[in-house]
Amino acid sequence: MPAPSRLAFTCVALTALLLGPAASAQTAAPVSPASTSMSSGSTPPSSVQQTAPPPAPPPEKIEPVDTPQGAVGPTSAAPEVTAFDIAVRAPAEVQELLEKHLELQRYRAVTDLDEAELARLIVLAERNVRNLVGTLGYFSPDIRITREGGVNEHPVIVVAVDPGQATNIGPVAITFAGDIAVSPDADATAQRTEIERDWRLPTGLRFTQDAWSSAKTQALRQLVARRYPAGKLAGSLADVDAPGRIASLRVDLDSGPLYRLGPMQVSGVERYDPALVPRLARLNQGDIYDLNQLVQAQQRLAASGYFDSAYVFINPENDPLAVPVQVQVREAKLQKVVLGVGMTTDSGPRASVEHTHHRVPGIGWRAVTKLQLEKKSPFVQTEWTSIPDEANWRWGVLGRVERINDNELITQAQRLRFGRSQAGDRIDRNIYVQYDRANVQGAGLLGNSAADTGDGSALTANYVWTGRYFDSLPFPAKGYALGFELGAGTTLGKDRQPFTRTVGRWMGIKPLERGRIAMRAEAGAVLARDTANIPATQLFRTGGDNTVRGYGYRDIGIKLANGVIGPGRYLAVGSVEWQRPITLKGRPSEFEHTVFIDAGAVADKPQDLSPSFGIGTGVRWRSPIGPLQIDLAYGLKVRQARLHISVGFVF
Repeated sequence: MPAPSRLAFTCVALTALLLGPAASAQTAAPVSPASTSMSSGSTPPSSVQQTAPPPAPPPEKIEPVDTPQGAVGPTSAAPEVTAFDIAVRAPAEVQELLEKHLELQRYRAVTDLDEAELARLIVLAERNVRNLVGTLGYFSPDIRITREGGVNEHPVIVVAVDPGQATNIGPVAITFAGDIAVSPDADATAQRTEIERDWRLPTGLRFTQDAWSSAKTQALRQLVARRYPAGKLAGSLADVDAPGRIASLRVDLDSGPLYRLGPMQVSGVERYDPALVPRLARLNQGDIYDLNQLVQAQQRLAASGYFDSAYVFINPENDPLAVPVQVQVREAKLQKVVLGVGMTTDSGPRASVEHTHHRVPGIGWRAVTKLQLEKKSPFVQTEWTSIPDEANWRWGVLGRVERINDNELITQAQRLRFGRSQAGDRIDRNIYVQYDRANVQGAGLLGNSAADTGDGSALTANYVWTGRYFDSLPFPAKGYALGFELGAGTTLGKDRQPFTRTVGRWMGIKPLERGRIAMRAEAGAVLARDTANIPATQLFRTGGDNTVRGYGYRDIGIKLANGVIGPGRYLAVGSVEWQRPITLKGRPSEFEHTVFIDAGAVADKPQDLSPSFGIGTGVRWRSPIGPLQIDLAYGLKVRQARLHISVGFVF
């Protein structure tokens, strides 16, 4: 799993690079007491209202001319022998700040201080305390610093602070300069509105130095994230009326010019087709700059399998009308072999070996061949795909041989597919022609026809569409997904019969005040004559870990002669699950508790659909490889409890 962590690092680095020197302008000087004007940027405000004398210099400028050489900083460990002790008496928030940053801490190790020097330090400490308390929004504190202990006793300096009433935010003005201020583009207007709407220090909120700095940083990030990577904080002002306990804020943002993407400059490609990077990145020349689009392009490159790492960035100092997009990649090895082990309660333990060749000699396609060994459904599969074209479509060929054992019938299935696919950020499309063959064996075949058991072969043309609209994957908290499959074809053999196959799927996740509700539904239908020998791989059975819990793998189907469960032509599945986070020490953990009800039915006629229900409870763990599900479900129809374990988010 090295790629995700590398991606996280490079995204942060990309943001920092694009902020450039503007980021340094976001740190304001500590707030001074009384009515204070705090500004930053190259151009100070034309007028500053003050209702009290100017503030004292910031604490870092208070430096006694005879500072002893042995003085240490406030972050140093407490000395074993001290010239004096310090006792801070103040509310917890103020006490913690003063104990960490009080300047007096620096002189505790100077053991040869005389009484005059100690008295001078006490006088200087009051201004230091006032400045520090001001960073928390208290500009009218009552400060008393006294010395306790006799002349021959170890002195204790007591710092008592009553911070008084905190200062709140008054009027807030956010001004814009540059293209964002004059552009008639609706996107520029929306960006201004978004910055103003998301301002983190609205009127009425308490003022603190940290909150003030954080709000400016957030505003600048929103400015440079889209359209304006050279944007900067041109100036800022916090005008504090200490007696009135009101802080008036002003922030001046200069967007600079609008940036559009120019040509892509790629480095690091030697082994693969040079056209691969721009086709995977999907950044079009002339598009308006968007940091999120660059991050997504970087993720697509890293997730493609062709590259071990990818970095996508621009240099704001280049021509804003066509800023070059820099792409640096490190290619993955031409071939790789992956060994895997796992387990599900449907199929038991499994082992797999997968070989990938990223550029097959002669055609340049990628070939992925996988052998998986397990009790219920072992298979071998090979899939060959071309690199994407300009519209992100790929040609592909797939061959698969599998053996499906459901304890009653054993299905030997073969599949061959040829077509095109398009994988987008949210939408996937597939168009293909497919050959299916199923040979069904088992002791329960006596008295059942080939049409009943799914013994046959077919040729179909298919279209599959899937859209995923979740907030994040593989751990979605809200959103929905839907998909459908449309297929039409004919059975093969002596008696050829046309048929159609349709499947629809939906999943929705709705957040609640505590937890969320996850719902899913699936329906399918195969329309053909009763005598058509449609292969079992085109028909329906359900039950198991990811369908109807409380039932075994493919246990829900058509009950045939001799008690055999066979496939059917109609399918209906539904589920409702309440997912609730588990709190540890008052905080949400990586675990969730679930309560669910599943239902599924398979029949040869719609009116015969009779649902089998399963109810249960379980836990979820946000594991590094995806959601781990452990469920205990009770099948109401079979009156039996089953344990279900699976990993991953599937739609």
